[in-house]
Amino acid sequence: MDTLKIMLCCGAGMSSGFLASNARKVAKKQKLSVSVEARSHSEVADYMNSIDILMLGPHYAVELDHYRTMGNEHGVPVILIPQDIYAQLDGARLIALAQKTVEEYRK
Repeated sequence: MDTLKIMLCCGAGMSSGFLASNARKVAKKQKLSVSVEARSHSEVADYMNSIDILMLGPHYAVELDHYRTMGNEHGVPVILIPQDIYAQLDGARLIALAQKTVEEYRK
């Protein structure tokens, strides 16, 4: 199985960095083939060819259409991270949501 490459995006990559760290711990503990990186919104375009899903911080809701357009050009689903997952830094639920979203997108 290929590694699922998840990118989280927020303003400076700080808040999403904590969430990414928690998700990596979950992936390691559960022996999942998952890569989770957090990047600033200004870096997203540089990585679109090398990720499977882009997950935006909830505060980027107003820019969702912009990022979805970019994602569609690269075959990458783009979703908002639900506020509760983001606020609780819930790495397990983040990974589960990413897996489900990518699976549905590829159907």
